[in-house]
Amino acid sequence: MAEVDGEASAETAEGRTGAAPRPELLGPVEVRELAERLGVSPTKKLGQNFVIDPNTVRKIVRAAGVDAGDRVVEIGPGLGSLTLGLTESGADVTAIEIDGRLAAELPHTVAEMQPGARDRLRVIRCDALDVTAEQLADAEGRLPEILVANLPYNVSVPILMHLLELIPALRRGLVMVQSEVGHRIAAAPGGKEYGSPSAKAAWYGDWRIAGNVSRRIFWPVPGVDSVLVGYERRETPLGDETERAAAFELVNAAFAQRRKMLRQALQPVLGPSERTVAILEAAGVDPTARAEQLGIEAYLAVARAAAAAA
Repeated sequence: MAEVDGEASAETAEGRTGAAPRPELLGPVEVRELAERLGVSPTKKLGQNFVIDPNTVRKIVRAAGVDAGDRVVEIGPGLGSLTLGLTESGADVTAIEIDGRLAAELPHTVAEMQPGARDRLRVIRCDALDVTAEQLADAEGRLPEILVANLPYNVSVPILMHLLELIPALRRGLVMVQSEVGHRIAAAPGGKEYGSPSAKAAWYGDWRIAGNVSRRIFWPVPGVDSVLVGYERRETPLGDETERAAAFELVNAAFAQRRKMLRQALQPVLGPSERTVAILEAAGVDPTARAEQLGIEAYLAVARAAAAAA
């Protein structure tokens, strides 16, 4: 597994001596100066941990496969560390920021550090859980195609699920999340890390742990480790929206009582014991299996069997 770590950036040091042009990305000095000027103190409530290492930012952008002209959505840009890495690549970036001070300042930061990129940034001030497809669409009605973000630790899974549902055309992504959360998202059926987020994420595509992230690249230094989680969209969707909703309802019910056999756990959705067992058997699923043993395809099979039995 790759280690996405960072050391003090040479370009940041040069920018401070005056011997070289101002850097195009934010380093530790620039991040702290900007935060002080705005009166911003990172808060746990908003899950704010700002990236302070330009080398790591560029590694993340490269790992995400972002190229010039790509339409990228970023959640929680904060002071703009990752945003500047994305705009530096030539991508068109739509950034969603809940903090009004940060949302207002971000365009100015990009214009100052990368004047040629100012027209390739849009900032939407809102909670990422409330953002709509209409807000995300550009002037031509096109939605973002790549997600790259340092997701707030406290709401990373809900935000991720909201965006995947909202933007079916999202073809790939790379998100930085708390290590424990990242391994749950990317987990395969059968392991203790596999849960509801794993099954639901798998509906949309293939997930993998793309690298570890050192705590030292953040300010303030978080008390947990982080990982990068990569995503590639399925070439062929598993099912339509009605089937997705039905499969997710089964996932929720199964993992709400994950210690119980499916013939018991799924009764709130499928009905009395005999009917539940009959549907599971029709779907080719062992009624004595438990939630973590089924991949999303099996939950979809159960949903289709239930619809056929209705």
